[in-house]
Amino acid sequence: MAAYKIKGGGTLTDKDIGRLGEACERGDYPGEPGEWVVRPQGRPAISSEPLVNVNVKFPRSMVAAIDAKGGNRSEFIRKAVAAAL
Repeated sequence: MAAYKIKGGGTLTDKDIGRLGEACERGDYPGEPGEWVVRPQGRPAISSEPLVNVNVKFPRSMVAAIDAKGGNRSEFIRKAVAAAL
């Protein structure tokens, strides 16, 4: 039986999930209601001005070097271009 890690750090098994599912189907929602967190949908804006897509091809070795730095490729390339300008 698999164990799944949940946000609070605890774990649930397949049996636990089945039991919770059956309770929900009966209309029994265990626990206390929590605060609803409303956040903006989508990705955060990276600029206050309109964005334009620019397609660029790189050699595979260069992409591997960018990936080795870690992080997001697009962000890395934006920073490199900004530094060059």
